[in-house]
Amino acid sequence: MKLIYRIALRLSAVLIPLMALWATLFYFMTVDEINDEADDALADYSELIIVRMLAGRELPPLNSGSNNSYSITPVTREYADSKSHIEYYDAEVYIPEKEETEPARILSTIFCDNDDNYYELKVSMPTFEKEDLVRTILFWIVLLYLVLLLTLIGVTTWIFHRSMRPLYALLHWLDNFTLGKTNTPVPDDTHITEFHKLNVAAQEAANRSAMLFERQKQFIGNASHELQTPLAILGNRIEWLLDNTELNEKQVEELFKMQRSLGHIVRLNKTLLLLTKIENGQFPESTEVDVAALIREQAPLYNEIYESRQIDCRIDLPDRFVVSMNDSLASTLITNLLKNAYVHTEPGHSIDIALHNRTLTIANDGNTPLDADHIFDRFYQGNKKEGSTGLGLALVKAVCRYYNLDIEYRYTDGRHCFAVTWPQK
Repeated sequence: MKLIYRIALRLSAVLIPLMALWATLFYFMTVDEINDEADDALADYSELIIVRMLAGRELPPLNSGSNNSYSITPVTREYADSKSHIEYYDAEVYIPEKEETEPARILSTIFCDNDDNYYELKVSMPTFEKEDLVRTILFWIVLLYLVLLLTLIGVTTWIFHRSMRPLYALLHWLDNFTLGKTNTPVPDDTHITEFHKLNVAAQEAANRSAMLFERQKQFIGNASHELQTPLAILGNRIEWLLDNTELNEKQVEELFKMQRSLGHIVRLNKTLLLLTKIENGQFPESTEVDVAALIREQAPLYNEIYESRQIDCRIDLPDRFVVSMNDSLASTLITNLLKNAYVHTEPGHSIDIALHNRTLTIANDGNTPLDADHIFDRFYQGNKKEGSTGLGLALVKAVCRYYNLDIEYRYTDGRHCFAVTWPQK
């Protein structure tokens, strides 16, 4: 998940309880303010009624057009002493004019006349529907939440992208950074201290990696080159022993084992030397290579080599597909892909080779997928095969990297599939 999306989700999560708390406070403050105003009006109205009653004057009519109502009930002294002097509360009252019950604010008070007669006065005033108020507040809170959220996300996204430009530039540079090739310096067009330190650290790490990579290449190349002569001498001496000495069966068997092991080491050494030469760019010359013709030439050879395994190879190629490559590297690319398919296909199964839209696809049957993250690493072997050096696909990857070809491995429908795509001219 991108950082900006995670920020948006966290903003949304934080705003929900904040808006809920704000809505709750707003509701109770609104209700309290309305009740205060209603209580003041009820107090004034009740005072008017009490004054008129004590003065013997005419009381206000019950229906004055405002739906306000009151009732005066004689009570005992004991009842008056048990009640609060004044009390406010909410209740439902029936309004005859409307023939319905509505919520009202009620004031209840006790007073006495000059003859010590006690009365209970209840004054009611229609008020608001709390459920309607809750629905209204909820609607506007949700609307405010959405508007505020969209505004915050928009502003945050704009600020985030402007502030994070140096980071995006560094990430883009890291995506394009390739060991063994000439890379541009880390972009450092920023005045932010943290980003500047990050760019410096990235450049230093890249320089160290490039230096170590060059040392590794030089070591492998030198070691492989220096090993050629002693390996050749060992091979010649084993052949001399087999041809010029009288050996018993056990000695001959051991010498043949040594010869096979030495042959494996020689192949490994030559492959490492070839990898080093590719990475050092020692194949500058390029010619027009017909990849389709190269496949038609090599596929029958592997069919013949692995004839005993009865592998069905189906080929779907155009008449010609000409690319500009070193002919030796083109052969290395094709032969290693073909050999990998034949070696890892079970007897009686099939291989499909197709070339369409500048993409070469070689698919073979397989029981389990390989590790796509490491399959092109040196010495990686998903299923160990006798005589394999574990460098075939590393060679394929090196050639593709040398010519900027896209190579992909995928496992679908029980088949291993390698696809190499040549870029448009």
